Amino acid sequence: MAGLNASIGYFVSVVIFAASVRALLQKWPRFSFMLEFVSSFMLVACRLEVQTIVEVGEWAGGLGPDVTVTMLFVVLLTHGVVCGGASGNPALVLLKFLQLETPALSTLLAVAAQFLGAYLGLLVAVYYWGLELTDMHMIKNLMARECSSSLLVSVLQGFFTEGVCTLILLLIYLSLGRRSSLIRIPLIAVLLTFLSHTARGYTSAYMNPSLAYGLTFYCPGFTFIQYAAVYWLGPLTGMILALFLYMGHIPRIFARNLLYDQKTRFKVPKGDKGNKKKK
Repeated sequence: MAGLNASIGYFVSVVIFAASVRALLQKWPRFSFMLEFVSSFMLVACRLEVQTIVEVGEWAGGLGPDVTVTMLFVVLLTHGVVCGGASGNPALVLLKFLQLETPALSTLLAVAAQFLGAYLGLLVAVYYWGLELTDMHMIKNLMARECSSSLLVSVLQGFFTEGVCTLILLLIYLSLGRRSSLIRIPLIAVLLTFLSHTARGYTSAYMNPSLAYGLTFYCPGFTFIQYAAVYWLGPLTGMILALFLYMGHIPRIFARNLLYDQKTRFKVPKGDKGNKKKK
């Protein structure tokens, strides 16, 4: 339990820091893209500790799969509540760009901030492991340089897994767009937890390019290009397919709806048309 208590203390510290910085940044709307930096930092820093519990805690700390799944869900739910509209996910930022909701410069700054946040989250986690507060973290510190890759299948299978999982996630995300946050955030957290746990033996279904960069790109076994093909190209492909299937077109590229007929929902009665002509 000592290892779990240390992890909970670490989670609380990261969340408090992220919430404090977020509160400060909200006073300067010009730097709103930095909210994505905070969101990505919090997500990566916490997910790295969850990954530690999964890899080491189950056999070194006596923490079963039920604990790891619960911790993952709590982290994702807390992230959704604390960070609000800042997803920390480049795929979602690019989705809004393709929907004509954000300009190119803001999108570019947000994506850059997300990768910087992911890198800082990695540095903080490595420093925390280096403190070796528990046996679990001592083992993780020894394994840090020779970490196990999350990609446990071929590049093609990994690309397909990340693409399909992202497609499912974003179709549901888009359909919940107008729902209350009280409904949307828990449902998305449950879905993310389910997909990540289900795909644990394949790619862990990060569905987030900056998150994958912080969690597995530095692990040996695959080249940078192979990781990028799976964890960057896969989610982006799934995102584009989800947007196309949901809207019938890509607003940023072409306006014509290719899948669905856009007919007027309300028809004018024939009698009204005749009255209008007489007038």
